[in-house]
Amino acid sequence: MAPKNQSVLVDDAQTSTPDALDPAYGFYTFDQPVFTNVFQQLVEFNGSNYLEVVPALASNYTIENNYQTYVFQIRPGVTFSNGDSLNAYDVWFSFVREVYLGQAVGISNYQDLTVNLSELSATGLILPWGIRHAVQYAFGLSSLPTPNQTTAILNQVLSNFNPNNATIQKLMSYPHQAYVVTGPMTFEANLLSPYKLFLQDIAAWWGAIVDPAYVDAHGGVQYGQTNSYFNANGGPGTGPYEIVSVRPGYSTVVLKANPNYWGAKLSGLPPILQPAKIPVIIINYGLPHNDRVEDFATNNAQISYVSIPFLGQMYSAYQYKQYYSFNQIFLNLGFYPAFFYISMNTQKFPTNNNDFRLAIVHAINYTQILDKLFTYNGQLLGQMYVGPITPQFPEYYNPGNLPIYQYSINLAATYLNKSLYQLGYYVVMPNGTVLGNQSDPQFPTQTITYITPLTPFEQEELELIQADLSQIGLSIALQGVTPSVTSTWVTPQETPTMVDLGWIPDWPDPLFQQLAPAVTTTSYLPAWMNVSKINQIVTQLPFETNTTEQLQQLTYVYNFTYWYAPYAWLPNAATYFFVQPYLKGFVYNTFAGYWYNTMYYSTTS
Repeated sequence: MAPKNQSVLVDDAQTSTPDALDPAYGFYTFDQPVFTNVFQQLVEFNGSNYLEVVPALASNYTIENNYQTYVFQIRPGVTFSNGDSLNAYDVWFSFVREVYLGQAVGISNYQDLTVNLSELSATGLILPWGIRHAVQYAFGLSSLPTPNQTTAILNQVLSNFNPNNATIQKLMSYPHQAYVVTGPMTFEANLLSPYKLFLQDIAAWWGAIVDPAYVDAHGGVQYGQTNSYFNANGGPGTGPYEIVSVRPGYSTVVLKANPNYWGAKLSGLPPILQPAKIPVIIINYGLPHNDRVEDFATNNAQISYVSIPFLGQMYSAYQYKQYYSFNQIFLNLGFYPAFFYISMNTQKFPTNNNDFRLAIVHAINYTQILDKLFTYNGQLLGQMYVGPITPQFPEYYNPGNLPIYQYSINLAATYLNKSLYQLGYYVVMPNGTVLGNQSDPQFPTQTITYITPLTPFEQEELELIQADLSQIGLSIALQGVTPSVTSTWVTPQETPTMVDLGWIPDWPDPLFQQLAPAVTTTSYLPAWMNVSKINQIVTQLPFETNTTEQLQQLTYVYNFTYWYAPYAWLPNAATYFFVQPYLKGFVYNTFAGYWYNTMYYSTTS
């Protein structure tokens, strides 16, 4: 068996479309294939090892000031795919722009590290810390610029970026700020507090370096606004591939090997930095289930994916099964640190009622979901847990040994009855039992919002949850929204009441990237939990050096969250793909996805 075209790889594995092609805006795992292969960072994850990074656009780095200062030497000879050379000024531009655009990806990855949220409260601006002082110094102002002055100046600087300008040189070299250029090929990041995992943070696409000349030629930079051209079309990166075409709606993106790839001139690079071996990559996004099955079965696609209930269908349709066993085309990568949930907006009716939320979490039959949807041929491909930290971080997972929420109709009904008296409604259970006060209005239908397209697997899971909640008299409707809509969920009022979603941490820090987003309002998870004591603890927890104190505080937060019940935790599915047997070099990292440039074709076993 061999590929139909040795020069082309077809990837059908992405079941939904990306939300953007600008790495400063895209925020979903479906963005990984483009961002990981077109753009690069100062450091990158060392293949599948997400605890280790290797120098990429930086030739080397040093860590100073007890993990508070990171100094990078930019690798000489690197160019973008359009031929523009890379230097430290491009790095400064990219890091500042990432935050300055005010999008979820920048804020969530740099808050409390290079973004001071107290400054946000004072000015209403999301900025790298110290940059207003840098503006005052560079432009010779008598006092700190006002918010309007700041954005006017930075809009002008970033949209007409000229690093040879003496004033801009002063702006970038001002030492008392988050990002500093100390020489044409030296870049420095200064954190608000010592933090040991900063390199892991910047190893994914929110650390991507973009070409300022291209950005400025296609719309420039305006505070708090996205660049619509970059979002729709992408732009030049330094990676082994470049974007050559994008179909409307991101249905298909075609990549080709970067003809100016800097890594082609060097030897001894880590595999993730080496040149592309397969010249053309066709990524089909959001293909219908049957198309994905047929494409892989007939050898028209090299990488694909179907939900667990359809694994048997995929193998049955495979036209080469007489030559290859299921496990020869099924790549099981195990469980990665992700959690999935039905969120309950703690700031909106009716999920702002604690007893109502407790009714929900006890009304869902998690075991039924696990057995019915996460099992194939007796192999369990799902994992239950007590969130928000997952078992992949055993030293921090569930420190109080809390039990998984018990499925109990009687317990759920008790909580719901109590909440309905508080809310002033009633429901009728299927057995005729009335919960709440029947003299009050009947409780209205509630909606669970999901991200389109809805896969058959997700549809079945939601239908099971609908049926479970109907057993306590709750009527549940389902409503789909596109991924781009979620970028508008920036306040509790704009966020739906209940959302079916998942969260993969952006870098491997269970406290900063699983616990904190789930239980505070400085996040973009849609439960909007806002408890002052919890906020205070969680803000400091990732920086706590006393392990005993850290675990004690974590146990308190975990226990409080368990009974506050902002989420119904759903099973985490194993990460897997269908891969044709002749496709070799498949390297996967949960925080970066997979690298096409490591892949090659070989018909030998």
